[in-house]
Amino acid sequence: MGAPKVKATSTAKQLQAFEKHLLKDIHALNKMLHEGMFEIDKIRIGAEQEFCLVDKYYKPAGKNIEMMQLLGKNPLFTTELAKFNMEINATPQIFAKDCLSVMEKEILDNLDEAHRAAAKLGIQIVLTGILPTLRKFDFSMDNLTPYERYYALCASINKLRGKNYDLNISGIDELFSEHDSPLIEAANTGFQVHLQVRPDDFVDMYNISQVIAAPVLSSSTNSPILFGKRLWKETRIALFAQSVDTRSYKEHAREMSPRVTFGDHWLQKSILEIYKEDIIKYRVLLNTEVQENVFEKLKSGTAPDLMALKVHNSTVYRWNRACYGISEGKAHLRIENRVLPAGPTVKDEIANAAFWLGLMVGIHKQYGDVTKYMEFDVAKNNFLKASVHGLDTKLFWLDGKSYAAGDLIIKELLPIARKGLKQHKVDKEEIDDYLGVIEDRVREVRTGSYWQLKSFNKLTKKANKEEALAAITAATIQNQKDNTPVHKWNLAELGANKDWKPSEIFVEEFMTTKVFTATEEDIVALVSEMMDWQKIRYVAIENKKGKLVGLATSRLMLRAYMKHIHQEEKMPLTVGEVMISNPMTIRPDAKLTEAMEIMTKYQFGALPVVDDKNQLIGMVTEANFLAITNNLLEKVK
Repeated sequence: MGAPKVKATSTAKQLQAFEKHLLKDIHALNKMLHEGMFEIDKIRIGAEQEFCLVDKYYKPAGKNIEMMQLLGKNPLFTTELAKFNMEINATPQIFAKDCLSVMEKEILDNLDEAHRAAAKLGIQIVLTGILPTLRKFDFSMDNLTPYERYYALCASINKLRGKNYDLNISGIDELFSEHDSPLIEAANTGFQVHLQVRPDDFVDMYNISQVIAAPVLSSSTNSPILFGKRLWKETRIALFAQSVDTRSYKEHAREMSPRVTFGDHWLQKSILEIYKEDIIKYRVLLNTEVQENVFEKLKSGTAPDLMALKVHNSTVYRWNRACYGISEGKAHLRIENRVLPAGPTVKDEIANAAFWLGLMVGIHKQYGDVTKYMEFDVAKNNFLKASVHGLDTKLFWLDGKSYAAGDLIIKELLPIARKGLKQHKVDKEEIDDYLGVIEDRVREVRTGSYWQLKSFNKLTKKANKEEALAAITAATIQNQKDNTPVHKWNLAELGANKDWKPSEIFVEEFMTTKVFTATEEDIVALVSEMMDWQKIRYVAIENKKGKLVGLATSRLMLRAYMKHIHQEEKMPLTVGEVMISNPMTIRPDAKLTEAMEIMTKYQFGALPVVDDKNQLIGMVTEANFLAITNNLLEKVK
């Protein structure tokens, strides 16, 4: 968030004061660049490890405040936007020798500490790009971490966009989901990697980070499922972009830039271009009380905090973010890679980091200015294709040719990454170890996304989606304890989620979403044929506005048919004349037991599921309960 004490801008005076500081920071940064006031003799790397909290049923557990109380003496831990997310800020390491294994060990040690704290609260932690067991109602504002900066961010985005956040993502399945706050962004969990860059190299290095975003992402995808839908190989990319998009419909039409962005062009002269562009394009969302006089600090030879610039930069979400910071009293510049997902294991994450870091250095050495070899739109298109398809895509490279992602990585990029790490005197054992993980993963086409999708497809043949997703989460946690790279994992088994109980299932998780509907004006004969063709016993009846108005059952259709079969009707019988009008319904966030009680009490064979606008979103049927019963019987064999 840039600063711990940030708030929404509520008055014009506050906005104007913050904008003044923002401009002063830009001028100060310009002065520092021209006078060479940055550290250049050391190159550091860093990382941010995000993770999720889950309860014993593998559902989100909103316990990060309690976790922070137990971990309070460890300054590396911090909260995230949602109560079920946390973060570890790894200690920066000099980019050399055993830096990668040192970082891996530190993250593992801190995760062990988090595991112990979680156990005291009866919960667990999991590393995953998107938690498979997330449900739509997990993103109510009750799950917002209760800190002023998070309230301020949500309020500021709502003010610009309004409380209407529609997700529309298509993959194997399609997701259309409406939310009332930007908290949906908290579904994303990442592993951010930082590389300190010398000011004179920043332009070339930043452009390289854009070029390599696609192949690095294609080899590391780990977020294919959201709300039980199989979407992009790295669904985080689409989800993040849509969840914090502050543009209105008219602003979309004017081609205004989304707040989550890959960018629109190559960097040309300096880091200042990025900061200036972000000030021009994106309104101030947050501000903070700035105490420092940046120019007085510069006169005294002290590196200024540039706090206004940091705060604004924290609300613009470039996939490769330019960062200003201070280490040991000296100012530095760095590039933050925000592309990589959390998990599947820390070993996988450090391997991803090694691949990215090696490519950053190796390509700079081999190509220098990559803009001479590739158009920006090609790099951007590569990134989008990699997000959707992962390793199952073709990427254009700097030689102007198109390659299968796996071939490009194995034949061209891994050797370059190896040279880059060697150039920074990273230990050979580390290079072989971590790049070996990437090579094996790519050769076997076994990314985290591949493992999740294969497990999901296997499990849903004998279990409902909710139980399958819980099993995937349980297996993920178990494999992470061993820190075994994902390409060596066996597919998830139902037995992994031993604590699964149907009493903890919500209607949204087991209802049927493939629902066939008709209108009041449709004739009985047509709806009867539909039921026969699809082997279904219930059809929901909607009016012209898409509101649920009735329910047609096979029994009613047969009764109507028998009653009128010998009558010569001038007009055919319509569904509206025989349907159950205004049927009893249930909400998606009700528990399975509630649906069961209603259906048992009233002898219903089906129960429509509607949202707060009475729009049909699913159906609970007897078949759903039979499937759950079958799974329970399997457990007690």
